[in-house]
Amino acid sequence: MKHVLKLVNKEIDHQYPTADTGEGQARDNDMELLDAYSRAVVSVVESVGPAVVSISVGGKQDHHEADQVGAGSGVVIAPDGYILTNDHVVRNTKNLRVRLTDGTSLSAALIGKDPATDLAVIRANSAYLPSSILGSSHRLRVGQLVIAMGNPFGFQSTVSTGVVSALGRVLRSTQGRLIENIIQHTAPLNPGNSGGPLVDSSGKVVGINTAIIAMAQGIGFSIPADTAKWVVSQILTHGRVRRGFLGIAARQRPMNRRIVRFHGLDINYAVEVLSVESQGPAGLAGLRVGDLIVAINESDVQSVDDLHRFLSDWPIGRPVEIEIVRGQSRRVLMIVPKEAVE
Repeated sequence: MKHVLKLVNKEIDHQYPTADTGEGQARDNDMELLDAYSRAVVSVVESVGPAVVSISVGGKQDHHEADQVGAGSGVVIAPDGYILTNDHVVRNTKNLRVRLTDGTSLSAALIGKDPATDLAVIRANSAYLPSSILGSSHRLRVGQLVIAMGNPFGFQSTVSTGVVSALGRVLRSTQGRLIENIIQHTAPLNPGNSGGPLVDSSGKVVGINTAIIAMAQGIGFSIPADTAKWVVSQILTHGRVRRGFLGIAARQRPMNRRIVRFHGLDINYAVEVLSVESQGPAGLAGLRVGDLIVAINESDVQSVDDLHRFLSDWPIGRPVEIEIVRGQSRRVLMIVPKEAVE
């Protein structure tokens, strides 16, 4: 009898499927998506986490742990101990220590810093450290998944996730300095995460988190990896960042297709001038707020980093051609860069 009932019930289920079959399928799909998201985050944390360090400052020369004060985080960018962090994390100190996620404590030395980008390079007194890979921030897109990591207490990484919400921001730090080309994201920065990496889903570092932007509750800001790579190369080569100074604040912005066609340009972005120092090189040459910089010495300019890279190699004091679009007109200005002095 029980065998007959099972057959009948099976036939009924086949002819009259339950109404929530579609809802169940949707739930299964949602769970698969959540599982894939979780796996991506876990994979990134496991690969990058060991390269994230905590940084402490102060203390006496004998390096008593009790005398150290937690300052922020950093990320190892080379196995021989080079660490990238924020300038404000290591500012005005000669006694640095870093702690790995396994609890290992190491002395460190400041190699160089760049307040203009809030970046600094220090070196831990060790080799064969777990390291990360600096990716390409210019490939970031609004809406892309990002993971903010830090090591504020030196024992385990803290992790928050979000998406890129804006690119090319120009924001003022709590020190009053304008920082250009900022990545804005929705991954909240936990205490001590400043100086830690912003990582994409492939495990590459696409930014260095900074927590010195005023009124930044609920959102995060990061210095792009492309900027960081340039700053690191300058510091390792010269011990500091040498850059030509134009006396402007600027940001990247998309070019209007009508303007691109009208002027025969071969670019998708330009650099918009936001402010000009009246007695600076650009101000004296006639550059104005709202001008769009499209080329420098006939080389296309599509980002603030393009300007920085060019000016870092251009002899200080030698005139340079800056090509701009102003309204409907296209013109060239001759500007004499000065060396930026911190």
